Amino acid sequence: VQSAESGGGLVPAGGALRLPCAASGGIFSDYAVAWFRRGTGKERDLVSFMSWSGSEPTFIRYTDSAKGRFTISRYNSQNTVYLQMNRLNPDDTAVYYCAAALRDVGSSREVDYRNWGQGTQITVSS
Repeated sequence: VQSAESGGGLVPAGGALRLPCAASGGIFSDYAVAWFRRGTGKERDLVSFMSWSGSEPTFIRYTDSAKGRFTISRYNSQNTVYLQMNRLNPDDTAVYYCAAALRDVGSSREVDYRNWGQGTQITVSS
């Protein structure tokens, strides 16, 4: 049971991509979800998380680099989480991962998440 990211590829600076993350076994259902990314030679860092309660988000956080450009969303009926990324720049080049939290409240710490996918590569050309 794990997540599966897709939608990656090569995109020119200023472009946009929408990354879906499909999960099996209802692992997103009552839990917070998050997107992380790892650039070449860097650690895996938070991009955004969405805390959840019942059928709606309770809190959404974006890192400063993502704020105003990226949007996290989820559709529990589809067991899918999305990351809409606009105005991409070369600094966004990374492998992007989604994961389900261990509880309904999100955090910026990797250890608080499970069911990681294999990631999807985004390369932004200048």
